[in-house]
Amino acid sequence: MAETRDLIIIYNADATLRGKLNYAFRKLSSSTQESPACAACDITHGGLSLSEVPKWKETKHEIESQGWRVLQWHRDEVEAPVKEWVTTQSVRYPTVLSREASGEIQRVADSGELASCAGDATKLIQLLKEKGLMGTSKSTL
Repeated sequence: MAETRDLIIIYNADATLRGKLNYAFRKLSSSTQESPACAACDITHGGLSLSEVPKWKETKHEIESQGWRVLQWHRDEVEAPVKEWVTTQSVRYPTVLSREASGEIQRVADSGELASCAGDATKLIQLLKEKGLMGTSKSTL
């Protein structure tokens, strides 16, 4: 049986109502394509939606078909060991991390790389392929 690998997406927003309102304010008042309020939110939720967009659901399914468990956390939901690693490594949100079954964590994409996806989940798939986290043979997107 294969060991579980996690692909962890951490948003630059909090899960609370206040966090959602703060994010909406940041998104509407000063966000640009080059420096969005949360580029991960743009990819998975299309920005301000509370529901995942259909393209992200397809993309997540493709990632999971490659043996990854996809975890999506707001910055106030990050598990303690991951939070400690993020703090130690001075990682800024949003970010995408990988965690092997051994517990080893690596940064997969920083906020700039996520912003370069411009809200397009297929560009995230391409980034994962470029970094060797996904094969090219199973891609349907």
